Amino acid sequence: MLASLPGVIRIPLVVLSLLLNTVLHVLVLFALTLLKLVMPVRGLRDALSRALVRVAESWIGVNSALFEVFTRIRWRVEGLEGLRHNGNYLVLCNHQSWVDIPILQKIFNRRIPFLRFFLKSQLIWVPLLGPAWWALDFPFMKRYSKETLARHPEWQGKDRAATRKACEKFRHMPVSVMNFVEGTRFTPAKHDAQSSAYRHLLRPRAGGVAFVLDAMGDGLHAILDVTIVYPHGAGNMMDLIAGRVREIRVHVRELPITAELRGDYDGDAAFRQRFQTWVNDLWQAKDAQIEALREG
Repeated sequence: MLASLPGVIRIPLVVLSLLLNTVLHVLVLFALTLLKLVMPVRGLRDALSRALVRVAESWIGVNSALFEVFTRIRWRVEGLEGLRHNGNYLVLCNHQSWVDIPILQKIFNRRIPFLRFFLKSQLIWVPLLGPAWWALDFPFMKRYSKETLARHPEWQGKDRAATRKACEKFRHMPVSVMNFVEGTRFTPAKHDAQSSAYRHLLRPRAGGVAFVLDAMGDGLHAILDVTIVYPHGAGNMMDLIAGRVREIRVHVRELPITAELRGDYDGDAAFRQRFQTWVNDLWQAKDAQIEALREG
């Protein structure tokens, strides 16, 4: 019923509802975080960490419900059977739009451990959400350009050290680590500039995936290979809010993490070549999966 309201009424209602939901949940997050910071007992701090995740899952659940009420998105999701809320996953996905994130949150919410992304350090200043991400142990990465590293060679490897520190923390909690392997959102211009070998994907960046697998060790038990397709175009967050994203198709498949996928990517040239071949093969299969989803 609400999805049939005129856009001039419906869109402000969606925005207001999402904002109120965010504010209410973030206030609870902040209160629990302050309590956690002053709590001297480790067991109680761990319990508060679990409570923070429950609040975040509630926030995602309400957001997803709002999109169900206010939009008419046609969903086709395959491969969610057998997922475990107490499992530890590395989630790999193609990246076309910021809409990818609420999609991933919706389909995996309460099915697997809470998704955590590696975020640019500047995002900590996003009002409400930045501190909330920090409270939820999202790792913030400070990435340096080649020019900056040339001026400050002593900063080389700092981002890797931060990744390893975050992964060490994740080894002691149920976690799903999210990685957009292309490193940036797909656009035709980027695709052409890269001369990508794939029809629907940018070139994958294997190094970050290899580093997370190595740093997490046996803290991860499986990879979730996720493919998202928008048959009528990806659009942006406002398109999602306005109901202009009409159909979403998602394919999920679980892959084992074998011993061959762990190694020293930077220091072992033979391993680096094998791992790049594995990622390229994964991306070739994903490219074919996108084609099938577009046609299906």
